[in-house]
Amino acid sequence: GPISSILVNRYGSRPVVMFGGLLCGVGMVSAAFCTSILQLYICVGFITGFGLALNLQPSVIIIGKYFLRRRPIANGLAMAGSPVMLCTLAPLNQFLFDNFGWRGSFLILGAILLNCCVAGALFRPIGAGTALVKTQVTEEGKDALKGKITEDGPMENKTEEEGEKDCFEKVNQYLDFSLFKHRGFLIYLIGNVLMFLGFFAPIVFLAPYAKHTGIDEYSAAFLLSILAIVDMVARPTTGIVANSKWVRPRIQYFFSFAIAFNGACHLLCPLASSYAGLIVYSSFFGLAFGMVCAMLFETLMDLVGAARFTSAVGLVTIAECCTILLGPPIGGILIDTFGDYKYMFIKCGAVMVLAGTFLFIMNYYNYRMLAKEEKERKAKEEDPKSVRTENEGKRTWNKDSTQDGPELEPLREKGEGLKKEMNGT
Repeated sequence: GPISSILVNRYGSRPVVMFGGLLCGVGMVSAAFCTSILQLYICVGFITGFGLALNLQPSVIIIGKYFLRRRPIANGLAMAGSPVMLCTLAPLNQFLFDNFGWRGSFLILGAILLNCCVAGALFRPIGAGTALVKTQVTEEGKDALKGKITEDGPMENKTEEEGEKDCFEKVNQYLDFSLFKHRGFLIYLIGNVLMFLGFFAPIVFLAPYAKHTGIDEYSAAFLLSILAIVDMVARPTTGIVANSKWVRPRIQYFFSFAIAFNGACHLLCPLASSYAGLIVYSSFFGLAFGMVCAMLFETLMDLVGAARFTSAVGLVTIAECCTILLGPPIGGILIDTFGDYKYMFIKCGAVMVLAGTFLFIMNYYNYRMLAKEEKERKAKEEDPKSVRTENEGKRTWNKDSTQDGPELEPLREKGEGLKKEMNGT
């Protein structure tokens, strides 16, 4: 994640996505020739996973450069691509495995993932000319400033200050660590770290849970297709709702509700013991999952702005990776320990309800603080004391500039001479 953000800041979205698609294809094709689980970890887990990270983040980042007014809708539509493929790949994977084996399946999936290179080639860079002009102007300004420093004063102390500043700028050039002082960013980060502890595990164990209840493999895989179809509709719909004038000013509340709604679905899942019940659960799970995914990056962009979004995504990924990795294994441990899937769903539901509640309360606090800070800023600007102080400062400056002094003596003598001449005439 952070490497992807650094590469996007350095080279732009287009080459990063193309390189990521190449890694995905190479990783999957290489997995077809593996002979051990360790080799599969390297090919599918590391190489393909790295390629997928290089595909996802630039795709999300570039939306913030293309759109502003309708950005939530654009995010919802862009995110809808994932469930479109999920609803077809769930039964397709089963078909490929039955007819071509796991090696042939990896070869075909690798060929499909190579199409990410084609998608990346269609990314149109934004503002390259403007960025070049700004860079030239900045460099000219730096050169002029250096020349002025050399002429006006000693160079040693100022050179040391510039060196320290340059070192700090190099650290923050690709990842803006000052975001950890941003109140809204910290609230979002803590809530998401908690949420991801139960976000992906239900998807991983949905089909095994169906098989555990006595449902056949194809019917169990079809549950994922139902989830993906509902998810595919939910994401753009959520984007449209989030872009409305009633929701967008308080979109963080909507995001908190989506997370809590997701958790409530998992808490009710153990009640679905039949296949019809699992279909209902998959439908509501797809709706809640789509709502969260559609607003996952939009809410972050709403908090930090498009300019700092690239660094924010990278820093969020660093913090979230632990809970993303721990969620499914903890669910597996609960299933092995108790011999029942319901405890895993209860754990995931409780964690997500807690995360949604935390985000709702803290976002309410954040909105109150932002309103208070804005009110104080306006009051400070409209305060008559500050205007009076400014006027008094001007009068003092005029008085000081016209008061007697040795440097004004020649002008005063000349003025007195002109007065005498006029009186004599």
